[in-house]
Amino acid sequence: MLRLVVDRADLLHTRFGVSPLFELGALLRKFAGLAPLGQFERLRPAFERLRATTDLDAVLALQSARHGANFVAPPPAGMQQTWEDDIAAVRATPLEVARAEAPGWGSSPDLVDRVADTLEAAWGTLLAPDWPRLRAICESDVVHRAGRLGHGGWAEAFDGLHPSVRWRDGAIEISGHPGVRTVASDGAGLLLVPSALVWPGMATYVDPPWRRAIVYPARGVGAAFASTSAALAELIGRSRARILVALETPASTTQLAYGLELATGAVGDHLAVLRRAGLVRPARSGRSVLYRRTPLGDALVRNGNP
Repeated sequence: MLRLVVDRADLLHTRFGVSPLFELGALLRKFAGLAPLGQFERLRPAFERLRATTDLDAVLALQSARHGANFVAPPPAGMQQTWEDDIAAVRATPLEVARAEAPGWGSSPDLVDRVADTLEAAWGTLLAPDWPRLRAICESDVVHRAGRLGHGGWAEAFDGLHPSVRWRDGAIEISGHPGVRTVASDGAGLLLVPSALVWPGMATYVDPPWRRAIVYPARGVGAAFASTSAALAELIGRSRARILVALETPASTTQLAYGLELATGAVGDHLAVLRRAGLVRPARSGRSVLYRRTPLGDALVRNGNP
């Protein structure tokens, strides 16, 4: 078991973040057979082409079932993290740090650049097209957690991060780790990073120089990639059906637009129709207005989209 001791200073400085680079790493782990690939199997041909033309196999070898080289996926700075921020952090890795985490690369003087070049090729080929909708899922989760924080404090915000995570006696306990390890508070707070691709697992950063971080599965991933039945689409229209299915997790108009790749104005119009039909309802969460399905909307999705 891993215990992350959390004091009042930690709670004051705990923040959320998103990481495009971590999502890429999670996807590559799936292709390496370390986690279920699911609907990303459609990218298998592109993945195989990358293996044949880049150092991708050597980069994949930096990952194991439980661990990975931290320099290829450093924790993000916050919610505004971009791919450019991430890859710049990789390229800034001191050579001695990279060599310590990648002993299989030997004494290669261009280790860092070769890894970064491979990650950039993988990003552009495999994940960049899907990133806007994946980012919207992560941002929606943060809004949800922030609402729970305002309602019941950090104990409620931490609740449901992952089946292996629980809050107890002033610490976050994470089961599944060998033995018992306690990581003392450093007063810098935690970084909570929702991930659209880490499911069914989770990840932690606990060793210097990285800030302590928990990467957990974001809510609503399945709905974002779910197919919509012909019957439901015929009944209320394809775009409205997609919106209704996606609202398995409450979301704002902007988040739905990014996640479903629809115009924001069109999403607003569709939400207005769904609201008048009693299928969704809005609720304010901080500065955002989130839409969620009503019981009638839930029943319609359940019966019309089995």
